Amino acid sequence: MEPKFITDSKLNDILKELMKLEPIFHHPEIGTTREDFEKMTEESFWETGASGRRYSREFVLDVLEERVKNPVEDKWKTEDFYCMELTHDNYLLTYTLHQGDRITRRATIWRRHGKDWKIVYHQGTIVEDS
Repeated sequence: MEPKFITDSKLNDILKELMKLEPIFHHPEIGTTREDFEKMTEESFWETGASGRRYSREFVLDVLEERVKNPVEDKWKTEDFYCMELTHDNYLLTYTLHQGDRITRRATIWRRHGKDWKIVYHQGTIVEDS
């Protein structure tokens, strides 16, 4: 039933770069301040949460700012990464995220700006029992 996603070999370097950035906003070595999170996201950034709700960039930045003030240990594991080029310097990265018993499929659209990456869009979808 599940499709097999295989990243085109010419995108392997990009895949490796983006894998280091996921899950988004969960890498303190990349940044922990609102300014850092702003630099990571396009001004037009928005996301669709696992609940199906849509969140503006401003809302996400507010939540991230609070998360940094009250950190919680979050154990997660990622797998099944796939990358495809959508258009010049714009890439879709998908993967599976395990957080305890919760499994979600994640999709992030990334845009390259020189050597930097910015998040355009992100979505999480809960995997229900089959």
